Amino acid sequence: MASGYRSCLESQAWNVRIAFPVNKMSSSKARASRGVAKKIERVPLLDLQRQYQRIEQEVQAEIARVCGSQQFILGSEVEKLESEVAGFTGAAEAVGCGSGTDALWLALVAAGVQPGDMVVTSAFSFFASASSVVRAGARPMLMDVDPRTLNLDARLVAEKLRSSRPRNLRALLPVHLYGQCADMDALGSIAEEFGVPIIEDAAQAIGAKWRERGAGSLGAAGTFSFYPSKNLSAYGDAGLVTTQDGEMAARMRRLRNHGSSRRYHHEELGWNCRLDSIQAAVLRVKLRYVEQWNAQRRQHAELYDRLFSEAGLAARRNEVTSDSTSGFPIRFLRTDARAEHVFHQYVIRAHRRDELREFLTARGIGTEVYYPIPLHLQACFSYLGYAHGDLPESEQAAAEVLAIPMFPELTEEEQRWVVENIGEFYC
Repeated sequence: MASGYRSCLESQAWNVRIAFPVNKMSSSKARASRGVAKKIERVPLLDLQRQYQRIEQEVQAEIARVCGSQQFILGSEVEKLESEVAGFTGAAEAVGCGSGTDALWLALVAAGVQPGDMVVTSAFSFFASASSVVRAGARPMLMDVDPRTLNLDARLVAEKLRSSRPRNLRALLPVHLYGQCADMDALGSIAEEFGVPIIEDAAQAIGAKWRERGAGSLGAAGTFSFYPSKNLSAYGDAGLVTTQDGEMAARMRRLRNHGSSRRYHHEELGWNCRLDSIQAAVLRVKLRYVEQWNAQRRQHAELYDRLFSEAGLAARRNEVTSDSTSGFPIRFLRTDARAEHVFHQYVIRAHRRDELREFLTARGIGTEVYYPIPLHLQACFSYLGYAHGDLPESEQAAAEVLAIPMFPELTEEEQRWVVENIGEFYC
């Protein structure tokens, strides 16, 4: 199967020599030998309609039950969800809130982050990873990523902190990007060395694990987003924080409710970021399926890996290759053997990424770039003083990453069609 695409690649103006045999068969014969996928008019990046068709009756029954109770904010439904998610992640406590962004803010403030403090986080993440630090009054210390995983590079973090010794360092905020936990062994050692807590940004990582421990149970707190596109998704905005610390949980419950633990009594200034009962009810239904859905995502990732490799478009995942001499137009991110990935997104690093994306869009294949501008180059963070070239791995990733269709109900035929079209582009 690989020889057809490899022949195409051999004919391109690459500056490297592809070190494998080239089959000179005709294009039509090559395509036939590969087992061309059946033409499909549209493959969305995400299709929540398919999920809804499966669970519609359960969800509608739960929504009707909440409507019948006329209890719409916090209450027993939220408490049950909190208990269930705590058990699912291995945390002692969970605190529901209005969004994943609210979850980050709650965790940071409850961990003691104050105005003037500094929090280390990744430059290659969704905006909220850094904006929540600013919302807590602190300054984000943006760090580069490991090019193999695009998670926070613990080695660079250690080097930077040991050389600068910032007195106002208050927390580490690693991001479990695309559904794979950051290197919590190395980051845990750094946190211990500098005497600061870890706040996990696990917005994309519900059900992910590090050495068999669930994301959200690995630091002082873990934050989750239930935005509609997430592996565990609400029908609107919703979020949650997990922690092993009962006092921290109690404070977050006050903070989410205007700093009040009793009505009209306010111990501190908080915010209105409570979780709705209807969203909690929807999430409780979906939580029963999330392990199965995550397993399906991993199966789809394995199939994509195999199809890309067999087509000669990419080396096998985790195979050591030089970025400049691999000769493949597609590169995989590394899967850490210590981590259990949940593939919130299936992301490739693609040669001529923007042209490929246009080509796939014209073929009805959904894609997205997570993320096109690293945080240190966002206009609103210009006061931090970063410039182009300061965090090169994040900048390179922003130019290459491409998310292709990934959701539990994705079919094998759709995956084959996606890879077939990517191969056609590079031919």
